Amino acid sequence: MKFIGLIPARYASTRFPAKPLAMLGGKPVIQRVYEQVSIVMDKVYVCTDDERIRKTVEEFGGKVVMTSTEHRSGTDRCYEAYSKVGEGYDVVINIQGDEPFIRKSQLEALKACFDHKSTDIATLVKPFTFSDGLDALKNPNSPKVVFNSRMQAIYFSRSVIPYLRGVDEKDWLGVHTFYKHIGLYGYRASVLRDITSLPQGVLEQAESLEQLRWLENGYTIRVGVTDIETIGIDTPEDLEKAEAYLKDLKY
Repeated sequence: MKFIGLIPARYASTRFPAKPLAMLGGKPVIQRVYEQVSIVMDKVYVCTDDERIRKTVEEFGGKVVMTSTEHRSGTDRCYEAYSKVGEGYDVVINIQGDEPFIRKSQLEALKACFDHKSTDIATLVKPFTFSDGLDALKNPNSPKVVFNSRMQAIYFSRSVIPYLRGVDEKDWLGVHTFYKHIGLYGYRASVLRDITSLPQGVLEQAESLEQLRWLENGYTIRVGVTDIETIGIDTPEDLEKAEAYLKDLKY
């Protein structure tokens, strides 16, 4: 199979405008994402609607495809980009443009999900640890996922799932392994085309989680497991933490 990596990148951001162009260790954030992804994928493109991002990507030698300003999600932006540059590729990997520390092992785990013919869509999960604490587990901004014995997602939720009946909350992390969803996706090319035309379902509207639309419509989402914590950059404060992390990082 041939894999194409697509990195949606927007200039506008409520919490951190121009985030893809912010400098991290002497390079724009988007360049660090691009370089990490290029290690693993057959081809990589940044997908953007902003000329400033396009110019920056081309200056560091990256490939870029311009997309509409009207997209509501990274998935929609990826499909437009795929329709322009993805001919001949079997699987599309959607990597967030604010994840400069994405690891080769994480991308390989996602790619491996497509060794199974039943996989329509793939994503990653990470076990919560006891040291994460109950507050992290209950944080609604950190979606949880449960999956079956075939490593196929059953449900995603902002609530804690499963609920441990008869167990005190303070003991939950000690007696059960809960899984955090990592927002990295892969799609078979034909599936990406189909899911972008689906209307919102009641579960997605309830939880505001796009992947529930796919489950509601019967698509199989296979999960790969990683023990590596992702470090996204959503705010200027996150960028400061990323600078400190970069200095200590050893791949």
